[in-house]
Amino acid sequence: MSTSHFFHNRSMLPLHFLQWGKLDATPVIMLHGLRAYAQTWQSLAESLGDEFCCYALDQRGRGLSDWADSHTYCTEHYVRDLEDLVEYLHLQRFMLVGHSLGGANALEYARQHPGRLSALVIEDIGPGSSSVGDGAARIRREMQETPLYFPDWEHARAFWQRSRPGLSAEGLASRLAHSMKQTEQGITWRHDQQGIAEARLSITPTDLWPAVHALDCPTLFIRGGRSDFLPLQTLGALENANRNIQTTVIADASHYVHDDQSALFNQVVGDYLRAHRA
Repeated sequence: MSTSHFFHNRSMLPLHFLQWGKLDATPVIMLHGLRAYAQTWQSLAESLGDEFCCYALDQRGRGLSDWADSHTYCTEHYVRDLEDLVEYLHLQRFMLVGHSLGGANALEYARQHPGRLSALVIEDIGPGSSSVGDGAARIRREMQETPLYFPDWEHARAFWQRSRPGLSAEGLASRLAHSMKQTEQGITWRHDQQGIAEARLSITPTDLWPAVHALDCPTLFIRGGRSDFLPLQTLGALENANRNIQTTVIADASHYVHDDQSALFNQVVGDYLRAHRA
């Protein structure tokens, strides 16, 4: 069972996070992807059990966190928000998990804060993922074509089924519950869809190679076997770039490994975090 918390960042923007576990357990912060939300990590957090205290941040513009100017939906500001959460929680060393956008933010945090992380897990993103390739093109297309409103829940459900054809019933229900809401104008997004789209289509993605080369903690990159976002050849380049990096591929999973192979993803991440507890 999670508990819900709010705090203000350095600019007094209200941000929200969920917590699972006891405060004296090993801390793990979890960062979701581009259009996701803190509950993305519910299955993983619950599977980790009492050994870990998990914190899942609603990154700015998502979930129950406040929206912000679209130009601040970028790595620099996401990392600042993470810094503010770490300070709010009074954490010294901790573990960090990130998917896609959250993975990029986690890598950049690690670069800027050597010695703070005892382990890092990155789900299906690497250098170049957000700039080139089929996955980057897919994300840009989705940002251009996603409606701001749907006439009813059936149309909203159909949107997700078209966008994520392999999505499980649990994954679909989660997205409908946590990324959408009913308004007088119809079904709309809980996150700042327009602002996020503007930012994603106009802001140059951060080059992640400097962060990869600087990694000073055990780091696991997880690729979905059917991913269009993290090429296999990038995995080899990552392992060659830094001896702290390990990689693994989870078969029959897309870019959304935690959705497509939830039990196996939870096992892989849990085993890795347990092996590197301080």
